[in-house]
Amino acid sequence: MVLAAGLGQRMRPITDGLPKPLVRIGGKTMLDHALDRLAEAGVEQAVVNVHHLAGQIEAHVAGRGSPRVTISDERALLLETGGGVKKALPLLGSEPFFHVNSDSLWSESGHSNIAAMAEAWDAGRMDMLLLLAERKGSVGFDGAGDFFRDDAGRLTRRGAAASAPFVYAGVAIIKPELFAETPDGPFSLNLLFDRTIAAGTLFGTVLRGRWLHVGTPEAIAPAEAAFAAAQALRV
Repeated sequence: MVLAAGLGQRMRPITDGLPKPLVRIGGKTMLDHALDRLAEAGVEQAVVNVHHLAGQIEAHVAGRGSPRVTISDERALLLETGGGVKKALPLLGSEPFFHVNSDSLWSESGHSNIAAMAEAWDAGRMDMLLLLAERKGSVGFDGAGDFFRDDAGRLTRRGAAASAPFVYAGVAIIKPELFAETPDGPFSLNLLFDRTIAAGTLFGTVLRGRWLHVGTPEAIAPAEAAFAAAQALRV
């Protein structure tokens, strides 16, 4: 499930006429970065939700080879990070699936973080597995961090602490049954974070590479520079 329905308000004025997932970083749209990395990890089918300037996204993914894209239409009501998935569950099936923010970007070299998440997934212990970025060293991020991670990989919230070492990097593996007993309208994925923390079943794996937080127009140039530096290392 790739989330591409958001309004991208902090990216205005760019997003007045262009959906944020179609903003280009390193010569490729952010949506294509997400879909290509899923394809590289062996994902063959993806559901992409749409709302803001939906027709542009539909046209962009039309005829895409891998992964094959099915659209989940949220034109009538924007359902947020959790509600959008619940609406799309009939398209996603009954097995655990990747949940990817279309603006989740990172530089990597010779290593697939998506594939590493699949290898780390343990359905016997985990209900949800998050991709985490180290707060220090991330590009374009100045927040306090989201999570602490214990030696087993289990996560807890930052809570009242001044800072936490890890930030949610916008990619998760989720069991679909977690969406039982959730609201039928809009709701945030944070609801499931809290439930799985309480159950001791929220885990995280740490991203190898640099996470690029592209939330505003001013963040585009640093992200472009980080991609260029990563490309230079591969040459």
